Amino acid sequence: MTALFEKELAEREAAHLMRRRRQVEPLVPPVDLTPADEHLRGTTYLIDGQARLSFGSNDYLGLSQHPALIQAACDAARHYGVGATASPLVCGHSPAHERLELALARMVGLPRALYFYAGYAANVGIVPALVGKGDAVFSDALNHACLIDGIRLSRAELNVMPHADLAALEAALASSTARRKLVVTDAVFSMDGNVADVPALMALCERYDAWLMIDDAHGFGVLGDQGEGTLSHYRMAGRDGLAAGWQGRMDRLIYMATLGKAAGVSGAFVAGEPSMVEWVLQKARTYMFATAAPAMVAEALCASVQVMQDEAWRRDHLRTLQATLRRRVDEAKLPWTLLPSDTAIQPLVIGSNEDALAVMAHLDAKGVWVPAIRPPTVPAGTARLRISLSSAHTVEQVETLCDALKDAAAALR
Repeated sequence: MTALFEKELAEREAAHLMRRRRQVEPLVPPVDLTPADEHLRGTTYLIDGQARLSFGSNDYLGLSQHPALIQAACDAARHYGVGATASPLVCGHSPAHERLELALARMVGLPRALYFYAGYAANVGIVPALVGKGDAVFSDALNHACLIDGIRLSRAELNVMPHADLAALEAALASSTARRKLVVTDAVFSMDGNVADVPALMALCERYDAWLMIDDAHGFGVLGDQGEGTLSHYRMAGRDGLAAGWQGRMDRLIYMATLGKAAGVSGAFVAGEPSMVEWVLQKARTYMFATAAPAMVAEALCASVQVMQDEAWRRDHLRTLQATLRRRVDEAKLPWTLLPSDTAIQPLVIGSNEDALAVMAHLDAKGVWVPAIRPPTVPAGTARLRISLSSAHTVEQVETLCDALKDAAAALR
Protein backbone atom coordinates (compact mmCIF):
# COMPACT_ATOMS: atom_id res chain seq x y z
CA MET A 1 0.00 0.00 0.00
CA THR A 2 2.81 2.43 0.83
CA ALA A 3 4.42 1.88 -2.57
CA LEU A 4 1.06 2.45 -4.27
CA PHE A 5 0.51 5.72 -2.42
CA GLU A 6 4.01 6.90 -3.26
CA LYS A 7 3.54 6.09 -6.96
CA GLU A 8 0.20 7.87 -7.19
CA LEU A 9 1.47 10.87 -5.25
CA ALA A 10 4.40 11.12 -7.68
CA GLU A 11 1.93 11.06 -10.58
CA ARG A 12 -0.07 13.90 -9.01
CA GLU A 13 3.12 15.88 -8.52
CA ALA A 14 4.09 15.41 -12.18
CA ALA A 15 0.66 16.63 -13.27
CA HIS A 16 0.96 19.73 -11.05
CA LEU A 17 -2.02 18.56 -9.00
CA MET A 18 -0.50 18.28 -5.52
CA ARG A 19 -2.21 20.36 -2.85
CA ARG A 20 -0.17 21.86 -0.03
CA ARG A 21 -1.39 23.38 3.20
CA ARG A 22 -0.02 26.68 4.38
CA GLN A 23 0.11 27.93 7.94
CA VAL A 24 -1.87 31.17 8.02
CA GLU A 25 -2.28 33.69 10.83
CA PRO A 26 -3.00 37.44 11.00
CA LEU A 27 0.08 39.58 10.60
CA VAL A 28 -1.18 41.57 13.59
CA PRO A 29 -3.72 39.92 15.96
CA PRO A 30 -7.05 41.74 15.57
CA VAL A 31 -7.18 42.73 19.25
CA ASP A 32 -3.79 44.44 18.88
CA LEU A 33 -4.62 46.55 15.83
CA THR A 34 -4.11 50.29 16.09
CA PRO A 35 -5.93 52.79 13.83
CA ALA A 36 -2.79 52.94 11.68
CA ASP A 37 -2.93 49.16 11.22
CA GLU A 38 -6.64 48.99 10.35
CA HIS A 39 -5.94 48.28 6.65
CA LEU A 40 -4.36 44.98 7.76
CA ARG A 41 -7.57 43.63 9.35
CA GLY A 42 -8.65 40.59 7.35
CA THR A 43 -6.30 41.32 4.43
CA THR A 44 -2.69 40.76 5.45
CA TYR A 45 -1.41 37.50 6.91
CA LEU A 46 1.67 35.55 7.77
CA ILE A 47 1.57 32.66 5.29
CA ASP A 48 4.20 30.08 6.19
CA GLY A 49 5.85 32.86 8.16
CA GLN A 50 5.96 35.38 5.29
CA ALA A 51 3.82 38.54 5.20
CA ARG A 52 1.36 38.42 2.32
CA LEU A 53 -1.54 40.51 1.05
CA SER A 54 -4.21 37.84 0.67
CA PHE A 55 -6.91 37.48 -1.97
CA GLY A 56 -7.57 33.85 -1.12
CA SER A 57 -10.19 33.74 1.63
CA ASN A 58 -13.99 33.66 1.48
CA ASP A 59 -14.24 36.37 4.16
CA TYR A 60 -16.15 38.54 1.70
CA LEU A 61 -17.30 41.16 4.23
CA GLY A 62 -14.19 41.09 6.40
CA LEU A 63 -16.19 39.98 9.44
CA SER A 64 -13.92 37.18 10.68
CA GLN A 65 -11.88 39.77 12.59
CA HIS A 66 -14.69 42.20 13.40
CA PRO A 67 -14.50 43.43 17.01
CA ALA A 68 -18.21 42.85 17.65
CA LEU A 69 -18.00 39.19 16.63
CA ILE A 70 -14.84 38.63 18.68
CA GLN A 71 -16.45 40.22 21.74
CA ALA A 72 -19.63 38.15 21.34
CA ALA A 73 -17.62 34.92 21.15
CA CYS A 74 -15.54 35.84 24.22
CA ASP A 75 -18.59 36.78 26.28
CA ALA A 76 -20.37 33.56 25.31
CA ALA A 77 -17.32 31.44 26.14
CA ARG A 78 -17.36 32.88 29.66
CA HIS A 79 -21.08 32.07 29.97
CA TYR A 80 -21.36 28.71 28.18
CA GLY A 81 -17.81 27.38 28.05
CA VAL A 82 -16.08 26.39 24.81
CA GLY A 83 -17.89 23.16 23.87
CA ALA A 84 -21.48 22.19 23.12
CA THR A 85 -20.84 18.73 24.69
CA ALA A 86 -23.43 16.79 22.66
CA SER A 87 -25.62 16.73 19.58
CA PRO A 88 -28.36 19.37 19.31
CA LEU A 89 -30.97 16.68 20.00
CA VAL A 90 -29.33 15.69 23.29
CA CYS A 91 -28.10 18.78 25.13
CA GLY A 92 -26.17 20.78 22.52
CA HIS A 93 -28.92 23.27 21.57
CA SER A 94 -28.54 26.42 23.66
CA PRO A 95 -30.52 29.68 23.85
CA ALA A 96 -27.78 31.14 21.64
CA HIS A 97 -28.50 28.56 18.92
CA GLU A 98 -32.23 29.28 19.22
CA ARG A 99 -31.68 33.04 18.82
CA LEU A 100 -29.45 32.42 15.81
CA GLU A 101 -32.02 30.27 14.01
CA LEU A 102 -34.73 32.89 14.55
CA ALA A 103 -32.42 35.64 13.28
CA LEU A 104 -31.42 33.66 10.19
CA ALA A 105 -35.02 32.83 9.26
CA ARG A 106 -35.97 36.47 9.62
CA MET A 107 -32.99 37.63 7.57
CA VAL A 108 -33.76 35.46 4.52
CA GLY A 109 -37.53 35.94 4.85
CA LEU A 110 -38.45 32.28 5.33
CA PRO A 111 -40.56 30.77 8.13
CA ARG A 112 -37.97 28.59 9.89
CA ALA A 113 -34.22 27.87 9.92
CA LEU A 114 -32.05 25.05 11.29
CA TYR A 115 -28.36 25.55 12.11
CA PHE A 116 -25.70 22.93 11.25
CA TYR A 117 -22.12 22.92 12.55
CA ALA A 118 -20.64 22.90 9.00
CA GLY A 119 -21.73 23.54 5.43
CA TYR A 120 -20.44 20.23 4.10
CA ALA A 121 -22.31 18.39 6.85
CA ALA A 122 -25.48 20.32 6.05
CA ASN A 123 -25.64 19.33 2.39
CA VAL A 124 -24.50 15.76 3.00
CA GLY A 125 -27.33 15.48 5.54
CA ILE A 126 -30.12 17.48 3.90
CA VAL A 127 -30.24 15.76 0.50
CA PRO A 128 -30.54 12.17 1.84
CA ALA A 129 -33.18 13.39 4.29
CA LEU A 130 -35.31 14.64 1.39
CA VAL A 131 -34.92 11.96 -1.28
CA GLY A 132 -33.95 8.31 -1.63
CA LYS A 133 -34.44 5.25 -3.83
CA GLY A 134 -37.22 5.80 -6.35
CA ASP A 135 -36.65 9.56 -6.37
CA ALA A 136 -34.68 11.65 -8.87
CA VAL A 137 -32.23 14.50 -8.39
CA PHE A 138 -31.34 17.00 -11.14
CA SER A 139 -27.95 18.52 -10.37
CA ASP A 140 -26.09 21.32 -12.15
CA ALA A 141 -22.78 20.09 -13.56
CA LEU A 142 -20.82 22.72 -11.60
CA ASN A 143 -22.38 22.09 -8.20
CA HIS A 144 -20.13 21.94 -5.15
CA ALA A 145 -18.69 18.61 -4.00
CA CYS A 146 -20.82 18.49 -0.85
CA LEU A 147 -24.02 18.59 -2.92
CA ILE A 148 -22.68 15.83 -5.15
CA ASP A 149 -21.75 13.69 -2.15
CA GLY A 150 -25.14 14.28 -0.55
CA ILE A 151 -26.85 13.11 -3.73
CA ARG A 152 -24.70 9.98 -3.86
CA LEU A 153 -25.53 9.14 -0.26
CA SER A 154 -29.25 9.55 -0.94
CA ARG A 155 -29.21 6.70 -3.50
CA ALA A 156 -31.70 8.67 -5.60
CA GLU A 157 -31.35 8.63 -9.38
CA LEU A 158 -28.80 11.27 -10.39
CA ASN A 159 -29.31 13.42 -13.48
CA VAL A 160 -26.36 15.75 -14.14
CA MET A 161 -27.58 18.81 -16.04
CA PRO A 162 -25.37 20.92 -18.34
CA HIS A 163 -24.41 24.07 -16.46
CA ALA A 164 -27.24 26.62 -16.30
CA ASP A 165 -29.10 24.91 -19.17
CA LEU A 166 -32.77 25.52 -18.40
CA ALA A 167 -33.98 23.83 -21.59
CA ALA A 168 -32.12 20.61 -20.76
CA LEU A 169 -33.47 20.70 -17.22
CA GLU A 170 -37.04 21.18 -18.42
CA ALA A 171 -36.75 18.24 -20.81
CA ALA A 172 -35.36 16.03 -18.03
CA LEU A 173 -38.08 17.04 -15.58
CA ALA A 174 -40.80 16.52 -18.16
CA SER A 175 -39.65 12.98 -18.93
CA SER A 176 -39.07 11.89 -15.33
CA THR A 177 -41.52 9.48 -13.70
CA ALA A 178 -39.78 9.55 -10.31
CA ARG A 179 -41.84 9.60 -7.14
CA ARG A 180 -40.15 12.80 -5.99
CA LYS A 181 -38.06 15.22 -8.01
CA LEU A 182 -35.42 17.51 -6.51
CA VAL A 183 -33.53 20.17 -8.47
CA VAL A 184 -30.23 21.07 -6.77
CA THR A 185 -28.00 24.01 -7.63
CA ASP A 186 -25.43 26.39 -6.26
CA ALA A 187 -26.90 29.88 -6.12
CA VAL A 188 -23.52 31.52 -6.77
CA PHE A 189 -21.06 29.10 -8.37
CA SER A 190 -17.94 28.99 -6.26
CA MET A 191 -15.32 28.83 -9.01
CA ASP A 192 -17.03 30.94 -11.71
CA GLY A 193 -18.87 33.59 -9.68
CA ASN A 194 -22.04 33.53 -11.80
CA VAL A 195 -25.52 33.49 -10.26
CA ALA A 196 -28.13 30.80 -11.00
CA ASP A 197 -31.44 31.93 -12.48
CA VAL A 198 -33.42 31.06 -9.36
CA PRO A 199 -36.80 32.52 -10.47
CA ALA A 200 -36.69 30.45 -13.67
CA LEU A 201 -35.73 27.35 -11.72
CA MET A 202 -38.62 27.95 -9.31
CA ALA A 203 -41.01 28.24 -12.24
CA LEU A 204 -39.83 24.92 -13.67
CA CYS A 205 -40.21 23.21 -10.32
CA GLU A 206 -43.74 24.53 -10.02
CA ARG A 207 -44.59 23.36 -13.54
CA TYR A 208 -43.18 19.84 -13.09
CA ASP A 209 -44.01 19.21 -9.42
CA ALA A 210 -40.43 19.29 -8.15
CA TRP A 211 -38.58 20.80 -5.20
CA LEU A 212 -35.76 23.27 -5.58
CA MET A 213 -32.74 23.26 -3.27
CA ILE A 214 -30.28 26.14 -3.60
CA ASP A 215 -26.89 26.39 -1.89
CA ASP A 216 -26.32 30.10 -1.29
CA ALA A 217 -22.88 29.71 0.28
CA HIS A 218 -21.37 32.55 -1.77
CA GLY A 219 -24.44 34.78 -2.04
CA PHE A 220 -25.57 35.02 1.58
CA GLY A 221 -24.21 38.20 3.12
CA VAL A 222 -23.00 39.56 -0.23
CA LEU A 223 -26.10 39.80 -2.43
CA GLY A 224 -29.32 41.57 -1.54
CA ASP A 225 -30.02 44.97 -0.04
CA GLN A 226 -28.96 43.91 3.45
CA GLY A 227 -26.97 40.81 2.60
CA GLU A 228 -30.03 38.53 2.67
CA GLY A 229 -28.63 36.59 -0.29
CA THR A 230 -29.75 35.43 -3.70
CA LEU A 231 -33.48 35.44 -2.91
CA SER A 232 -33.26 39.16 -2.15
CA HIS A 233 -31.05 39.68 -5.21
CA TYR A 234 -33.96 38.44 -7.33
CA ARG A 235 -36.57 40.30 -5.24
CA MET A 236 -38.13 37.00 -4.17
CA ALA A 237 -37.71 37.29 -0.40
CA GLY A 238 -35.80 39.33 2.10
CA ARG A 239 -35.74 40.41 5.69
CA ASP A 240 -39.11 39.67 7.33
CA GLY A 241 -40.76 37.80 4.45
CA LEU A 242 -41.59 37.51 0.78
CA ALA A 243 -40.79 40.48 -1.40
CA ALA A 244 -43.58 42.73 -2.62
CA GLY A 245 -44.54 41.81 -6.16
CA TRP A 246 -43.21 38.25 -6.07
CA GLN A 247 -45.98 36.09 -7.54
CA GLY A 248 -44.41 32.66 -7.19
CA ARG A 249 -44.73 30.13 -4.39
CA MET A 250 -41.96 29.36 -1.92
CA ASP A 251 -43.22 26.12 -0.40
CA ARG A 252 -41.12 24.10 -2.86
CA LEU A 253 -37.90 25.84 -1.83
CA ILE A 254 -35.13 24.38 0.34
CA TYR A 255 -32.74 27.25 1.04
CA MET A 256 -29.27 26.47 2.38
CA ALA A 257 -26.40 28.87 3.09
CA THR A 258 -23.07 28.68 4.86
CA LEU A 259 -21.83 30.95 7.64
CA GLY A 260 -18.07 30.60 7.33
CA LYS A 261 -17.75 32.91 4.34
CA ALA A 262 -19.40 36.35 4.29
CA ALA A 263 -20.74 35.78 7.82
CA GLY A 264 -17.17 35.35 8.99
CA VAL A 265 -17.62 32.46 11.46
CA SER A 266 -18.58 28.84 10.73
CA GLY A 267 -21.50 26.51 10.15
CA ALA A 268 -24.54 26.58 7.84
CA PHE A 269 -28.30 26.59 7.92
CA VAL A 270 -31.29 25.33 6.00
CA ALA A 271 -34.46 27.41 5.81
CA GLY A 272 -37.92 27.03 4.36
CA GLU A 273 -41.35 25.74 5.26
CA PRO A 274 -41.59 24.62 8.91
CA SER A 275 -42.57 21.02 8.09
CA MET A 276 -39.60 20.62 5.73
CA VAL A 277 -37.17 22.01 8.31
CA GLU A 278 -38.64 19.77 11.01
CA TRP A 279 -38.25 16.76 8.72
CA VAL A 280 -34.57 17.59 8.16
CA LEU A 281 -34.10 17.94 11.93
CA GLN A 282 -35.64 14.50 12.42
CA LYS A 283 -33.83 12.74 9.55
CA ALA A 284 -30.48 14.34 8.73
CA ARG A 285 -27.82 12.07 10.20
CA THR A 286 -25.19 14.82 10.16
CA TYR A 287 -27.47 16.84 12.45
CA MET A 288 -28.64 14.01 14.70
CA PHE A 289 -25.33 12.26 15.31
CA ALA A 290 -22.76 15.06 15.50
CA THR A 291 -21.81 17.33 18.37
CA ALA A 292 -23.29 20.79 17.94
CA ALA A 293 -21.18 23.87 17.31
CA PRO A 294 -20.26 25.66 20.55
CA ALA A 295 -22.66 28.35 21.77
CA MET A 296 -19.89 30.93 21.44
CA VAL A 297 -19.97 30.32 17.68
CA ALA A 298 -23.73 30.86 17.63
CA GLU A 299 -23.38 34.11 19.57
CA ALA A 300 -20.66 35.33 17.20
CA LEU A 301 -23.04 34.59 14.32
CA CYS A 302 -25.86 36.52 15.98
CA ALA A 303 -23.48 39.48 16.10
CA SER A 304 -22.57 38.87 12.45
CA VAL A 305 -26.21 39.00 11.34
CA GLN A 306 -26.57 42.35 13.10
CA VAL A 307 -23.38 43.76 11.58
CA MET A 308 -24.47 42.70 8.08
CA GLN A 309 -27.65 44.69 8.60
CA ASP A 310 -26.00 47.73 10.18
CA GLU A 311 -22.92 48.10 7.97
CA ALA A 312 -24.27 48.22 4.42
CA TRP A 313 -21.15 50.13 3.40
CA ARG A 314 -19.32 46.80 3.28
CA ARG A 315 -21.34 45.61 0.27
CA ASP A 316 -21.07 49.03 -1.39
CA HIS A 317 -17.30 48.99 -0.97
CA LEU A 318 -17.12 45.45 -2.32
CA ARG A 319 -18.80 46.62 -5.53
CA THR A 320 -16.25 49.44 -5.80
CA LEU A 321 -13.42 46.92 -5.51
CA GLN A 322 -15.00 44.69 -8.17
CA ALA A 323 -15.22 47.62 -10.58
CA THR A 324 -11.61 48.62 -9.86
CA LEU A 325 -10.30 45.12 -10.47
CA ARG A 326 -12.21 44.64 -13.70
CA ARG A 327 -11.20 48.05 -15.05
CA ARG A 328 -7.54 47.54 -14.26
CA VAL A 329 -7.45 44.01 -15.71
CA ASP A 330 -9.11 45.26 -18.88
CA GLU A 331 -6.62 48.13 -19.20
CA ALA A 332 -3.66 45.78 -18.66
CA LYS A 333 -4.74 43.54 -21.59
CA LEU A 334 -3.61 40.43 -19.74
CA PRO A 335 -3.24 37.20 -21.75
CA TRP A 336 -5.75 35.51 -19.44
CA THR A 337 -9.54 35.66 -19.15
CA LEU A 338 -11.33 37.29 -16.24
CA LEU A 339 -14.72 35.56 -16.19
CA PRO A 340 -17.81 37.77 -15.93
CA SER A 341 -18.94 37.98 -12.30
CA ASP A 342 -20.90 40.49 -10.24
CA THR A 343 -19.89 38.79 -6.99
CA ALA A 344 -16.86 38.78 -4.72
CA ILE A 345 -15.50 35.80 -6.69
CA GLN A 346 -13.39 37.02 -9.63
CA PRO A 347 -11.90 34.02 -11.50
CA LEU A 348 -8.90 34.66 -13.76
CA VAL A 349 -8.62 31.65 -16.08
CA ILE A 350 -4.98 30.85 -16.93
CA GLY A 351 -5.25 27.48 -18.71
CA SER A 352 -2.73 24.81 -17.81
CA ASN A 353 -1.99 23.69 -14.26
CA GLU A 354 1.69 24.53 -14.70
CA ASP A 355 0.99 28.06 -15.92
CA ALA A 356 -1.49 28.75 -13.12
CA LEU A 357 1.07 27.67 -10.54
CA ALA A 358 3.71 29.85 -12.22
CA VAL A 359 1.49 32.95 -12.05
CA MET A 360 0.64 32.19 -8.42
CA ALA A 361 4.34 31.83 -7.59
CA HIS A 362 5.16 35.13 -9.30
CA LEU A 363 2.50 36.93 -7.29
CA ASP A 364 3.71 35.24 -4.13
CA ALA A 365 7.21 36.58 -4.76
CA LYS A 366 5.66 40.06 -4.95
CA GLY A 367 3.97 39.58 -1.57
CA VAL A 368 0.49 38.86 -2.96
CA TRP A 369 -1.31 35.61 -2.21
CA VAL A 370 -3.91 34.30 -4.71
CA PRO A 371 -4.47 30.52 -4.81
CA ALA A 372 -4.32 28.56 -8.06
CA ILE A 373 -7.36 26.32 -8.54
CA ARG A 374 -6.83 23.17 -10.59
CA PRO A 375 -8.73 20.01 -11.56
CA PRO A 376 -10.76 18.27 -10.28
CA THR A 377 -12.14 21.46 -8.70
CA VAL A 378 -12.39 23.02 -12.17
CA PRO A 379 -12.43 21.34 -15.62
CA ALA A 380 -9.11 20.33 -17.21
CA GLY A 381 -7.54 23.16 -19.16
CA THR A 382 -9.25 25.86 -17.10
CA ALA A 383 -6.88 26.17 -14.14
CA ARG A 384 -7.27 29.63 -12.69
CA LEU A 385 -6.50 32.11 -10.01
CA ARG A 386 -9.59 32.48 -7.85
CA ILE A 387 -9.40 36.11 -6.77
CA SER A 388 -11.56 36.59 -3.69
CA LEU A 389 -12.34 40.19 -2.84
CA SER A 390 -13.31 41.35 0.63
CA SER A 391 -14.75 44.60 1.84
CA ALA A 392 -11.76 44.61 4.18
CA HIS A 393 -9.53 45.29 1.17
CA THR A 394 -8.71 48.85 0.21
CA VAL A 395 -8.75 50.17 -3.36
CA GLU A 396 -4.97 50.55 -3.05
CA GLN A 397 -4.61 46.87 -2.18
CA VAL A 398 -6.58 45.88 -5.27
CA GLU A 399 -4.33 48.18 -7.31
CA THR A 400 -1.33 46.32 -5.83
CA LEU A 401 -2.81 43.02 -6.99
CA CYS A 402 -3.40 44.36 -10.50
CA ASP A 403 0.17 45.68 -10.73
CA ALA A 404 1.46 42.26 -9.69
CA LEU A 405 -0.68 40.55 -12.34
CA LYS A 406 0.64 42.91 -15.00
CA ASP A 407 4.22 42.16 -13.92
CA ALA A 408 3.51 38.42 -13.98
CA ALA A 409 2.14 38.62 -17.53
CA ALA A 410 5.30 40.42 -18.70
CA ALA A 411 7.67 38.09 -16.86
CA LEU A 412 5.99 34.86 -18.01
CA ARG A 413 5.31 35.88 -21.63
